Amino acid sequence: MEQTIERSPNAHRVFRVQAPLVDSVSCYCKVDSGLKSVVGARKFVPGSKLCIQPDISPHAHKKKNSRRERTRVKPPLLPGLPDDLAIACLIRVPRAEHNKLRLVCKSWYKLLAGNFFYSLRKSLGMAEEWVYVIKRDRDGRISWHAFDPSYQMWQPLPPVPVEYSSALGFGSAVVSGSHLYLFGGKDPLKGSMRRVIFYSARTNKWHRAPDMLRKRHFFGSCVINNCLYVAGGECEGIQRTLRSAEVYDPNRNRWSFVADMSTAMVPFIGVVYDGKWYLKGLGSHREVLSEAYIPETNTWTTGP
Repeated sequence: MEQTIERSPNAHRVFRVQAPLVDSVSCYCKVDSGLKSVVGARKFVPGSKLCIQPDISPHAHKKKNSRRERTRVKPPLLPGLPDDLAIACLIRVPRAEHNKLRLVCKSWYKLLAGNFFYSLRKSLGMAEEWVYVIKRDRDGRISWHAFDPSYQMWQPLPPVPVEYSSALGFGSAVVSGSHLYLFGGKDPLKGSMRRVIFYSARTNKWHRAPDMLRKRHFFGSCVINNCLYVAGGECEGIQRTLRSAEVYDPNRNRWSFVADMSTAMVPFIGVVYDGKWYLKGLGSHREVLSEAYIPETNTWTTGP
């Protein structure tokens, strides 16, 4: 491009204006402002390292950033409503329909899987208690069903994991208000187990938990202060009847041993009363025994 400047009627002085080099990711808006058009700027692109896209928008990179920003923006739970009002609507949906809510979108699934949703329902008096029942079919396989007293409806739970489908002598308990635990037991082929699984009413799925410290089946179990206790039972080996006891703390997500029972026992009944755990069962020689465990002092006392 040439620019002619008139100095006198008889003389002209000619200057050549060289466009500055621009980075390949830039556009023609970065070229010297003296170049008034993209057509004019194109004449001064000497190589591949310069901008060779005349139609590129000067805000192209901003658009990319804006797209990234849009993906980071959390969509509302219900379009047109603030999330607090949306949650106020969703917590009023009956529990029997929560499985459908989880399928609507990821944000609803995460909401129902967290602690806040059901804690809020409970604090507002909207929690619905269900009755969980286990059954065993003719082939020896177990399954769980839940009964909704409000709507008089039965709901099947997801299939039990294979390792527990045919187990015998296992324990079951509800911990943390929404987790149904299955622990210990005896597999017909593998023998006594330490394995622990639990069903979460919030995710409608079975999950693994830390294994018990000792294999056992036909043992006693209870829940005190939201901690799961197991004691006694049987296991293959020389010491068939067990005295050991252990506790699972869901807050720490681990098992630990507690004091052993006074005598080895296979409990057949257990009751929690006034913060103590009362057990009655059969000893090593099939004699009837009874003991009580006091968590505060970590001690066992024999009963009549």
